[in-house]
Order: sequence, then C-alpha cells, then structure tokens
Amino acid sequence: MQNEVLCIGEILWDALPEGLFLGGAPFNVARHLHALGETVAFASRVGDDVLGQEALRRLRVHGLDPALVQLDDTLPTGFVRVALDHHTGEPDYEIVEPAAWDAIACTDALRQRAASAAALVFGSLAQRAAPTRPTIQRLCDTNALRVFDINLRPPYIDRAVIERSLHVADVVKLNADELQRLRNWFGLAAAPDTALEALATTFDCRVVCVTRGRAGARLWQDGTYAAHPGHDVAVEDTVGAGDAFLSALLAGLLDERSGTALLALANRLGAYVAAHAGALPPYEVKCLDDIAALSLPPRASSQSA
Repeated sequence: MQNEVLCIGEILWDALPEGLFLGGAPFNVARHLHALGETVAFASRVGDDVLGQEALRRLRVHGLDPALVQLDDTLPTGFVRVALDHHTGEPDYEIVEPAAWDAIACTDALRQRAASAAALVFGSLAQRAAPTRPTIQRLCDTNALRVFDINLRPPYIDRAVIERSLHVADVVKLNADELQRLRNWFGLAAAPDTALEALATTFDCRVVCVTRGRAGARLWQDGTYAAHPGHDVAVEDTVGAGDAFLSALLAGLLDERSGTALLALANRLGAYVAAHAGALPPYEVKCLDDIAALSLPPRASSQSA
C-alpha cells in the first residue's frame, strides 16, 4: 500500500439538469487518479438505501474498491441539488443534510490504510459534522503527503476547521475566491504570489496552488513560483473541474514533477472536464503525459477571432 493514495470524504449524488451523477470532491479525485494510473483507495459512507447501493455499484464500475465505504442504516446517501448558470456554467449547490458521509467512523482498517499511504487527500466540506471531522483529523496523523482541498460551500464554512487542516497539510489547493477569504482571515498580502508564499510560510506547507478558472492557476512549490495562463474553452459546466485539476497536480507531485510543466497538465485536465457535462467525462490516457493530447473545444468567440 506504500504507493497508494487514500481519498476520504463525501460521496453523493449531484442532481443536474441532465440527471443524477455520482460525485463529491474526494470521489471525483479518486476516480481521476485511477484513470491516470495511480493506485487509489476511497473511504466514505453511504446509506443503506437505493442510492447507496447504486453508489457502491458505480464505484466498482469505475474501478474503485468499495471496501472502505461504510454502510449506514440510519442516515441517507448524500444528495445535492445543482443549479447551473446558463452563461458561465458555474454551479450553485444545495447540499442536503444530514447525510451518511457526515458519519464516517475511524475504523482500524481506515487508520491502517492512512498510515501506509503515499498521500492522503481530504477536504473541508466533509468536516462539517462529527464524527467525520474527528475521523479525518485522526487520519492526518500520518507520514503520508497530506493534501488539503479547500472546498468552501456556504453555509458550511468554519474558520477553525480550515485553520486546523492547514496546520497539518503539506499540499493545499484552493480557488481564487477561497484565497481571498483566507487573505481576510489571516491577514495575507494582496498580491497573489506573495499571498501564496505567506500562506505556505504561516502553515508550513510545501505546495500551495490557486486555481483561477479561465485565467489558469498559480503555484508555490518549495519556494519557487510557477503560473499557467489557462485555456479559453467552451464551458459545458464547471462541476468537478477543480477535482480533475487536483488529481493531475497530485499525480505529478508524486511523480516528482514541478513548475509550469506540472501546471500545464493540471490545467488541461481541468479544462477538459469543464468542456464536458458532469464531473467525470470519459477519456483515455495511458500515462500522465497523455493529458497534453486531450482535445479542448475553444469558445465560439475564439474560433471566429
């Protein structure tokens, strides 16, 4: 298990205009990592209901072992109503609570997998309630690379949870709006690069990466900055685009990639997902570098320019 990436947190059904899609940031990250050839384990909790059973079936279809997905006989499987902005494709989420993923127990099996993992991926949304919050906190006591995906979804924004998670994280991924909130909370500098360095220094992080939609991303990695301008694609919806970005970023970090070349791969996979419906559009790659060959449809204005 020493090369395994353990992703823990919410698994849920996204109710999009086109139908129900299995999602949740840590599940999406696990699925993309698997597609990129990484060894992945996924831990969560579903209800003992129709949606829960279908979620377990879909996990197997996607090549993920459901052994660490717990079954809850009281709480329902996670469910989210998603409304999309017709102009930008940006989603607005109504996250139903309570849900089974609020009650992930810290089992012996889960502790053993975290202790032996190469990386542990966790987010902020899954820490909205106990017992999942203390479970994730306990699992972070590991020598694995701890990857914190800040995922602020109102009203589940808790500064104490974010601060505690930052203190244990080695790698932090967030978007521009989330960076602005952290600037306000922690008095970080206004300039993007300086803010990333200040965040890394304050919380002793090795890597901090901010995604900026069409404007690409900026990366602070072990004292070095990198940036990528992004891709001006025809956006179908942005659901899961950040999760795809994080998957490529982490796969690259585990492969000891760095800088602009690493950001180029992460941005391309994120843009590919944004250009297709849903968080998990199909694609085939044999290695991380194959991401560079994924086709990106340009916006109509770009085509006519």
